[in-house]
Amino acid sequence: MSTYQRPLSMFWWLERRSYLVFVLRELSSVFVAWFVVYLLLLVNAVSDGAASYQEFLDWSGRWWVLAINVVAMLFVLLHTVSWFGLAPRAMVIRVRGHRVPPAQVVAAHYLMWLLLSAIVAWLVLR
Repeated sequence: MSTYQRPLSMFWWLERRSYLVFVLRELSSVFVAWFVVYLLLLVNAVSDGAASYQEFLDWSGRWWVLAINVVAMLFVLLHTVSWFGLAPRAMVIRVRGHRVPPAQVVAAHYLMWLLLSAIVAWLVLR
């Protein structure tokens, strides 16, 4: 004897916001991987010399590469923000026997992100 199982729509994840965010966060890992590949291609082009680097820049300037990178950036931001929001659940930090409040853990992540971004910007723009 088997129990009845209600048919599940292929778009079940659109029924609730939390499901949608979960699926988008999982999809964002594909775009994180794209950024890794893109940066490896950049490093390879730079190491091959000026002509190879210029060829990479020309390729990077195509509309479809720019479009992929803009979409990837949005997904990577979603990935970052959603993982920072999950950090207090994954990291229980205790100071002098008391648990650090989740809001402070998230704030520390954003503060470090801002600090590291400022350092990278300073290194690139100086």
